Amino acid sequence: MAIAVFIFGSMFFAIIMCPLALASNSIVRPTDEVRRMYESWMVEHGKSYGSKEKETRFQIFQSNVQFVDDHNRPENGHSYTVGLNRFADLTNKEYRKIYLSKKPFEDLHGNASTRYSVNEGDVNIPASIDWRSKGAVTSVKEQGKCGCCWAFTAVGAVEGINQIVTGKLVTLSAQELVDCDTGGFNHGCLGGNMYKAFEFIKNNGGIDTDADYPYKTTQNTCDLNKKNTKIVTIDGYESLRPNDENALKNAVVHQPITVGIESYRREFQLYSNGIYQGPCSYNLDHGALVVGYGEADGVKYWILKNTWGTDWGEKGYMRIQRDSGNFYGKCGMTRVMSYPVKNAANLKMIDEDSLRIKIINDGGESRSLDE
Repeated sequence: MAIAVFIFGSMFFAIIMCPLALASNSIVRPTDEVRRMYESWMVEHGKSYGSKEKETRFQIFQSNVQFVDDHNRPENGHSYTVGLNRFADLTNKEYRKIYLSKKPFEDLHGNASTRYSVNEGDVNIPASIDWRSKGAVTSVKEQGKCGCCWAFTAVGAVEGINQIVTGKLVTLSAQELVDCDTGGFNHGCLGGNMYKAFEFIKNNGGIDTDADYPYKTTQNTCDLNKKNTKIVTIDGYESLRPNDENALKNAVVHQPITVGIESYRREFQLYSNGIYQGPCSYNLDHGALVVGYGEADGVKYWILKNTWGTDWGEKGYMRIQRDSGNFYGKCGMTRVMSYPVKNAANLKMIDEDSLRIKIINDGGESRSLDE
C-alpha cells in the first residue's frame, strides 16, 4: 500500500489537493495571453494610448484580469461575477476619482413621507416588478468623466413618473441640472443630491428635454433659454424614511425611486452579472435608480439603473441583494431614498413636431423626443 501511494501519489494528490491549492493560490495566466486579451479589449472599448501609457494601462489590466479570475472560480460560490468591463484598465483609486461623487451624499429627510409605508401583514405588494417592461424607463446613459450620477438619476425618476401619469416617455435633460442647479447642495460634475435636484425642477416650474438641452459630459454656463423651456413638470418631491426596505419595495411598485449607494469597491467597479452580494458598507458615493425588484434562486434583489453605459454590468443595470439584513440595506441603499410627486399632466402639451422645428431653428440636430 505504501508503494502504491508512492507510485500514484502525484496523481492522487493532484486530484484531492488541487481545490485546496486553488483556494489559497491564484492561477496566473501567461503574460502573452493577457497581452492578447488586452489588445482585443482595447479594440472593443475604443481605447488608444501612447507606448508608455499603454504599458502602464496593461499592467493595471493584468492585475484586474487576475482579480477577475480569482473571484470567478466556481468553488468560491459567488452569486455574481466580475469581468473585464470598461473599467478594466483603471486602478480602483482612478475609478473612484473619475466616476464617483466628490461630495458626500447628504441625509436629507426634510419631508420624509409615510406615503409608501407598509402596514404589518400587508399582502398586496406584488412579488416582482420591472418598470422597464412597462415602458417607464429610458435608455441607459453614460455620464463620462463628469460626476453627475445624481442628475441622471433624478431625471430618470422624473421620466418614470411622467410616463406613468401621462403615458408619454420623454428623455429629460441631465445637462440642465448640471449647468443650472449649482447652488447649495448640488455641484455639477463634482456631485450632488437627487432630492435637491427635484427641488430645483419643482421651483423652476419644470425641466427641458435632452433633445433640446443635450448632455455634454462637462459643466457649462446655464442656458437660460433652455432652462425656461419647461416641458415636463412635477408637483413635489418626497423622501422615504431611512432603513425601511419594505417602504422602498412598496414605493417601487408605484414608481422608480432614487437611492444613494456605496460603490467604491473593486467588486462593484468590475461587476458583470448576477445578484451582487459583495462587500460594501453605507458610505454613499453614487446615485442610482431603482426600477424594479424580484427574486432568483431564492435570492431577493433590487434592479438598479446605473449611469456608466451599457458595457458595465447587465447592459448598464445591476441586480443587488434585497433584504440583506444590513441596517441601511445592501451597500447603504436605504439610507437616502427620494422620488418626485406628479399628480397631473404637464402644463404644456408636448408637441414633438414643433419641438423638432425649434431645435432646428436653434441650429441643433433634429432628434426625436422618444428613445
